Amino acid sequence: MRTGSEPTTARSALRMRFWLSVWGLAWAIFGTTAFALVGRPGWAAACGVLWLIVTVDMTMILRHIHQGPHYQPGRDIPPYRPPEHRHP
Repeated sequence: MRTGSEPTTARSALRMRFWLSVWGLAWAIFGTTAFALVGRPGWAAACGVLWLIVTVDMTMILRHIHQGPHYQPGRDIPPYRPPEHRHP
């Protein structure tokens, strides 16, 4: 719901999230490999699960980036009034 206090030039942080995911992916791969080589299967599995989560997150981020900008109402569209009576 719009309140009228939204920034007029708001931008998404998807590119920053993408690069943070790249950083996390690199560390997850490194952790999985390093722990597997030193014989710590529990930690290697934990890093492997983290690797999977980061990969899924990165896929969603890239999907959102490729969708492009979405419609945002301009200055000529008045803000929506919040409902005065809420039904429980």
